[in-house]
This record gives sequence, structure tokens and C-alpha cells, in this order.
Amino acid sequence: MIKVGVCGLGMMGTTHLDIYGNHEDVKIVAVADADPKRLSGEDKASGNIDGQAQGGFDINSVERYSDAAALIAEADIDVVDICLPTSLHHRFVLQAIAAKKHVLVEKPLCRTAAQARDLAERAAAVDTLVMPAMCMRFWPGWDWLKDAVDSEAYGKTLGATFRRVVSHPGGAFYLDGDQCGGALLDLHIHDTDFINTCFGVPQSVTSTGYTQVTGAIDHVMTQYHYDHIPLVVAEGGWCMSDGFDFSMRYNVNFERATASFDLDRKEPLVLFEQGKSPRAISLAQEMGYEFEIAYFLDCLRSGEHTSRVTLASAAQALAIVEAEEKSIKTQSRVHVSV
Repeated sequence: MIKVGVCGLGMMGTTHLDIYGNHEDVKIVAVADADPKRLSGEDKASGNIDGQAQGGFDINSVERYSDAAALIAEADIDVVDICLPTSLHHRFVLQAIAAKKHVLVEKPLCRTAAQARDLAERAAAVDTLVMPAMCMRFWPGWDWLKDAVDSEAYGKTLGATFRRVVSHPGGAFYLDGDQCGGALLDLHIHDTDFINTCFGVPQSVTSTGYTQVTGAIDHVMTQYHYDHIPLVVAEGGWCMSDGFDFSMRYNVNFERATASFDLDRKEPLVLFEQGKSPRAISLAQEMGYEFEIAYFLDCLRSGEHTSRVTLASAAQALAIVEAEEKSIKTQSRVHVSV
């Protein structure tokens, strides 16, 4: 039996609790949250995508801690699942690995690339498993795209555009740019990370954007510069007016086809091949979080390292985001150094 303690009962912590309940050899034994109403179950987080934060797990059935440090130190657990505010990730991952616990830590891995590199270095020196929860690498339709890029099944990639926008989620954490890093870090990093895993670290970035809600960058448009791909662009932000539903899309041009993903479509992924009728690609109905956690648990069971998503690659994504921020502030093209 894999015994898990979940730190943070917000949208992602609640989503993770729901998913662990689908695994027969996993037992949630403890939860932690500094908010007494969440810890009592009086308040429950909600999601912005269907399927998130269903709240099906009874947190009153397990040990409850108001301090994540106490959960890590005291609870009889194998895994610490960290869904805390980003600025706390570095501290609690280090505490968990010092306590010889395995760790799944939500994105962004850390508040800064320097912290992420430090975690990667320290985690490499211990035997426990530490995996960043970069869910887009596991999302149905996005994993298909990764395979199509790598295999060149439709020829080389000529151009790729990604877009992820929504209205602001609200709440004290998401209103504080110093804590959350704005949409640039908290939301847009999904696409930056996916671009990195598909195409590698870009040579440089050119970004534009603006601040509206948090004091940090809340909407961004970036061109990622590569020698081997003519055009890679991503837009992300949470400045849309209230009531604007979450939108997640990509359009990727290959030499012999175009792949188009839109989360809002009945059939999200459609392939347009030259000389053929457009066709929908059949996708699994589960969310990326479910496949992500299943992969993490499989690695625990087998004793293998998490090669599909690593601390080093999560640190690279943070370095790219920091280059994007610098590009916006300096109004210039910025070299990416990882």
C-alpha cells in the first residue's frame, strides 16, 4: 500500500485527492492546509475545467494538519504531494526529501529557476523519487502532438501556435504577483514547458505582455526562436473578463498536415492531412492529471526514475519563462540561458 499525504487543499490538491481514490493500492492518510475552513471541509475549492476538484474525498476521514511541516515530520506516509503556493515549494520539497519521502510537486516547480536548479541538484543526491507535476505532457491530444513531432509522421514541424487564456481565478494568492508570478509563471508555463519538451530549449525569446491584476505579467505573447523551426508562438493570460471560460488550443503545421486542438470542441483534436478529409483523432477521456499521477505511481512501484518529466526540464521551463519576463521588461530579444 502506498501511503500519501497531500499538502494544500486548493483546486489541485482536491483534484489529486479525487484521483488517488481511483488506485486500489493507494491510501490517503493525511492532509494539510493552513485554512481552517478548508481543513474542516467547510470550504471546498472549485476548478476551471470539467473534472477538476470534484471534492469526492472525505478529508475528515484522515489525519489533518494545519502545517505541512508537521505532516511531513509526523505522518506515517510514503509520498508527500505538494499542492501549496509556489513560493513554498522549494522549502517543503527539501523537507520531504530530508525525511526520505517521495514527492509529487505541483507546477511551477519553484518560484525561480535558481531554486529549481537547487532542488534538482539536491534531489539527485538522494534515493527518493521527486517528480514535478507538469500535466500537459500527459494530456490527451498533447501527448499525441509530442509523438507526432518526434516521429515526423507528417513531416517536419514548420510552425506551432499555442493559446491558453481565462478570466482571473481570484483569491489572495492569485492576486499577489510576488507570490504567484502572474499568469506568465502560473498559467503560461504549461505551454512554455510543453514547447521545451517538444522542441528543446529555444536560443532566445521575444515577448510582449502587460500587467493588469497582480502586479506581475498577466498576459504574454512569446515567439520562441529556433534554427530548425521557422515559427513557434504561445499566448497566455488570465485577463479575460469575468465569465470567459477557460480556453486551451494549439495549431501545428507539419510539412504534410495541420493538427488543431481546441478543448471546447466535441472532438478536441482534428487532423487535416493533405489529400484527405479532415478527421478527428480519438482521445482518452481522462484529464492529464490522471495519467500524470498514474505514471508517478507506476514509477514508485517499479523503482524507476521519472524520465518523462524531470526536475532538470522543469527548471529549464522556469529559465525560459524568466527570459520571457526579461524580454517584456526590456522590450528586446533575450537569449535563454539554462
